Amino acid sequence: MSSAEEIRRRDEELLATLGYKQEFKRAFRPIEVFGISFSIIGLLPSIASVLFYAVPNGGPVGMVWGWLVASFFIFLVGLAMAELASAAPTSGGLYFWTFSLSSPRWRTLACWIVGYANTIGSIASVASIDWGCAIQVMAAANIGNPDFESTTAQTFAVYVAIVLTHAVVCSLATQILARLQGAYVIINIALCLAVLIALPICTPSENMNSASFALGNFSNLNGWPDGFSFILSFLAPLWTICGFDASVHISEEASNAQTAVPWAIVGATFIAGILGWAINVSLAFSMGTDLNTIYDSDQPMAQIFLGSFGKKGTLTVWAFVVLVQYFMGSSMLLAASRQTFAFSRDGALPFSGWLYRMNKFTETPVNTVIFNAGFSIILGLLAFAGTEAIDAVFAISVVALYVAYSTPIAARYLGENDFKPGPFSLGVFSLPVTITAVAFMSFMSIVFMFPTTPQTDAPDMNYTVVVLGGVLLLSLIYYYFPRYGGVHWFRGPVPTVDNAVSVSDTSGTEKKGPDVSVVEV
Repeated sequence: MSSAEEIRRRDEELLATLGYKQEFKRAFRPIEVFGISFSIIGLLPSIASVLFYAVPNGGPVGMVWGWLVASFFIFLVGLAMAELASAAPTSGGLYFWTFSLSSPRWRTLACWIVGYANTIGSIASVASIDWGCAIQVMAAANIGNPDFESTTAQTFAVYVAIVLTHAVVCSLATQILARLQGAYVIINIALCLAVLIALPICTPSENMNSASFALGNFSNLNGWPDGFSFILSFLAPLWTICGFDASVHISEEASNAQTAVPWAIVGATFIAGILGWAINVSLAFSMGTDLNTIYDSDQPMAQIFLGSFGKKGTLTVWAFVVLVQYFMGSSMLLAASRQTFAFSRDGALPFSGWLYRMNKFTETPVNTVIFNAGFSIILGLLAFAGTEAIDAVFAISVVALYVAYSTPIAARYLGENDFKPGPFSLGVFSLPVTITAVAFMSFMSIVFMFPTTPQTDAPDMNYTVVVLGGVLLLSLIYYYFPRYGGVHWFRGPVPTVDNAVSVSDTSGTEKKGPDVSVVEV
């Protein structure tokens, strides 16, 4: 038996111990597993989409030092998640771990909440990424023709077109989707390095800032106390370096998943933190000192590029920014569809019977791609309610995912379980990393609920709590609904293999049924 066949056999046997049969083709190589998390992070286009968080909340200090502080804590979140992913790599990872690690009294409800939070957060991530892409397309049109001002309807039409083309791409066969992730990584990193080198070279001397300004100027444009304003700058890296659970959701399509998935998470969060910090430093040195003009522009990064590259140069660079943002949306819809597939496999979603189907031609869950794309378009309709309403989608994509991230990470130590790590283990550092990661996510989830300025009114309030709270409330109503609610029939992950099948763990010890030393189904 070749080494590749041996790895595939071990992957399939491990999945069987978790209770699931192998339904996907394991076509994702380790670099491509890393690629899906890293391409979702996107870096340069993501930073472009969320500079409106950092520029008014600290200016250069928020961009440079706010990024560095927040990315350190995000890396700890990635480490904690990677340890769980190594122990039980499955597409429904986060809610599956929650059920396996939580105390029996709470695990079914906790599993339900995490599953819905992860599904909602993933769909909101698709919507926020693709809406950002539509805004960037319109920014390109404005750069080419300064007299052009896009309407909400025009931007929404571009957004719908982007989502629909992503639905087509993500319905392709696994092998094609895997190879695309490798290409996305190369283009993504090449763009970051090109801008890092070209931006300081092309920026006119009058726009180049001193080290004291780029690394030490604190600008507070929104009126919050300076300390809290600095914390608000964390929202930029939090939205950028998020969605790295994507590697978890393609676990069942990954080769050597117990090792490839955790290292993909760790690698993506670490590289994104370092490379993103370098990009922010470059921007801080090249942005000039007129922060109000940058903040008031439709696209702050495009405004910075205009001052450095000129009109034609900016359009060229911006075309690649839009392209990488488009790749981000494609990868995010792919990951979201796998989470939805896993949750419907366990019967938790409405229309689960329709969602839990493999397309016979592509051997991928096309129905869940369509489902997620449709709901993303519905979320995009919030744009017609105003800027604050669509901005809530950006916040939901982080807050909902942090609910899903923090619950199983905390359950490992708070629940009643016999957790044993996989090949990737933090050892004695597991507990302090867990405590710090969960505390950080809990705190920042609250921060994401605050409005842009201290003095606000109904049109300008932060609607994150309304939209996210409303959706989670509906999921709880569905759970407790008399007679038909999930409380009457949902029992957590549903095995799709015979529990009596004989399997071997990675150490070669034979055992029967689900490996309860790793997880319990």
